[in-house]
Amino acid sequence: MFVPEQYREPDGSWMVDLIRRNPLALLSANGPADGPPYATHLPALVDPEWEGEWGQDLSGGRLVGHMNRANPHWDALRSGATVVLVFTGPHAYVSPTLYGTTPAAPTWDFTSVHVQGVLRKIEPAEAGARTLEVCKATVRALEGEFGAGWDMTESVDYFRRIVPAVGAFGIEVLRADGMFKLSQEQRPDIRERVRRDFAERDSTRHRETAALMSRLASAGTCPVPQENGHMVRENGRVAKENDHAAEAAAADGMH
Repeated sequence: MFVPEQYREPDGSWMVDLIRRNPLALLSANGPADGPPYATHLPALVDPEWEGEWGQDLSGGRLVGHMNRANPHWDALRSGATVVLVFTGPHAYVSPTLYGTTPAAPTWDFTSVHVQGVLRKIEPAEAGARTLEVCKATVRALEGEFGAGWDMTESVDYFRRIVPAVGAFGIEVLRADGMFKLSQEQRPDIRERVRRDFAERDSTRHRETAALMSRLASAGTCPVPQENGHMVRENGRVAKENDHAAEAAAADGMH
């Protein structure tokens, strides 16, 4: 994924947080030689059995997920193949009315993490106990984060009956790229107007985007326009060596 420097996350923990809070991922892999690639939406989470440490680019981490074995994508997957998982976080449209300047162009603030990794089918031939454990781990993670405390105990036998139709897999992370495009190309006063507009919306998605903008400002990593035309992060690291950051951002948002 192409990520302009000013839109990179302050550190790898931002990508881990986005994955945990937005576990519905898009798994993409090559299809047959004479056909298109496959893409499937599915829940993916950090492997609960993994006890390692994330690299700055998430290398060395492990994820698990599952899909319907009736999906042709499952048959096309090969253990040892490199795949891409795309996680999408909070995002929102930015109207030029918030800028208070002319000329201007609309854009879209968004957050995303693209994970590259090596896929391993957990039980390639026939689903069994290990696949059941992935399903139970998924329920625990999702119910704990988004549910209402549902107890799966009385449904585990039902899980066992449907598990033969489930294909579970693990992914050994090679690297990840994060995109946290949150109006960093704008002046601080304009960024604040955008943030405030998002925060006052009824939409959860807008409010979550506003919360990330506040967190980014607190981290001190938003670029600040300088008199010499350069864009410099608030911690002093050069993020853009020309005065066209806003135009580039607008182009990104309109594609």
